[in-house]
Amino acid sequence: MLTVEKIGGTSMSQFGEVLANIMLREPDRLYGRVYVVSAYAGVTNLLLEHKKTGEKGVYATFATGGDYAGQLDGLTRKLKELNKGFEPLGLPLAVADAFIEHRMAELKEYLDSMHHVLASGYLKRESVLLAGREMLAAIGEAHSAFNSAEILKAKGIKARLLDLSGFDDDEPLTIDERIHESFMGVDPAREVVIVTGYTKGVEGIMREFDRGYSEVTFSKVAVELRADEAVIHKEFHLSSADPAIVGAGNTVVVGMTNYDVADQLADVGMEAIHPKAAKPMELAGIAIRLKNTFEPAHPGTLITKDFVGKQARIEVIAGTPAVTIVEIHDPNMVGTVGFDLGLLEIFKRFGISYILKATNANSITHVVWDKAVSPAFIEELENTYEQVTVKQAAVVCVIGSNIAIPGVLARAAQVLAENAVNVNCVSQSLRQINMQFVIERADYQKAIAALNKALCLDGARG
Repeated sequence: MLTVEKIGGTSMSQFGEVLANIMLREPDRLYGRVYVVSAYAGVTNLLLEHKKTGEKGVYATFATGGDYAGQLDGLTRKLKELNKGFEPLGLPLAVADAFIEHRMAELKEYLDSMHHVLASGYLKRESVLLAGREMLAAIGEAHSAFNSAEILKAKGIKARLLDLSGFDDDEPLTIDERIHESFMGVDPAREVVIVTGYTKGVEGIMREFDRGYSEVTFSKVAVELRADEAVIHKEFHLSSADPAIVGAGNTVVVGMTNYDVADQLADVGMEAIHPKAAKPMELAGIAIRLKNTFEPAHPGTLITKDFVGKQARIEVIAGTPAVTIVEIHDPNMVGTVGFDLGLLEIFKRFGISYILKATNANSITHVVWDKAVSPAFIEELENTYEQVTVKQAAVVCVIGSNIAIPGVLARAAQVLAENAVNVNCVSQSLRQINMQFVIERADYQKAIAALNKALCLDGARG
């Protein structure tokens, strides 16, 4: 059996657990496994910018003309400090430090050259900055992958580093070509293969996927090798709700679901896997297993293309408090064929994708991410339509592979009403995989907890 397995950053930072719970747990299954590794937790934030707070990393400093060289030096010291923490696991410290020092020194030279090019004004600023962003992102995965291979070698295990970052070559390969060529002559049945989560390609893996690039590499490697199963190791299970909201003891592991459900979760920011990474594996018929690194005996959750629960049940309560309602009210809408086409053209012009849409005779409501709403976007809507309402909100979703049964929608609405949560709008497609409720932002956590208890926990206990 060949598995391609992705290890997340939080897990990588606790590499002793990764060794014990994943790589060395089954001595008779050391080989036949390819690991695609993320950077250690927090490192990509330091290289680029903090994913949640926006705090400047090296890239953001470089892009704004700040002291990126000094920041790089400080980051090199931090990465070497990380190395020191892995020395008890067998990491040859001098070798690891030399690798990261050399890579960071090369990176600094590249950034210095880019800085001069930007100053010249001869090339498009956006193109140069994107190239710098790609190179910076690659460092994190190269660092963690190199260390992982060296630790395994120190334990007498035949291991190979497959560095897809292409840092020292100028081969004009696409991402798919680089992966294909890199695996030529590699036999995962005879050696442990450690692969960088970043892949260099002429198209630029971050242009389309940005911080989701490691999952794209994972997906493409799984398809290239025709893996029997793709495994994602994270620090948590795919559960009925976010444990940070409902409490660690108040969730149920999903266990089995399908790709459609995974897409619904991704649409509200709760990514089991990036949807553009999942699609190639779905088409190739490769199942994805989500496992908790710190509960190795638990089988986790298996995602397949055709799974439908034998019994109707709610699998996940998910959502986000970071959305905005944008509603257009116009009396000219009623009976007008194609009225919403012009509206969607404005959305497209501003690069805005919506999460939810609801309509009636003369109103169209879209729910979009907060970050997508700009003053210019709202101004154009107000100049075009009679009345525009903009309101911050939250959306909660009741999701499952088999929820097309009478009473589920009514029960979910009842639970919200019983907890004094007002529903501003609601949406459910004919496929009946996802019921979406738009509510007041202040009620978000209360709604998640109430729906999880009533529809997931009580159902499981019953």
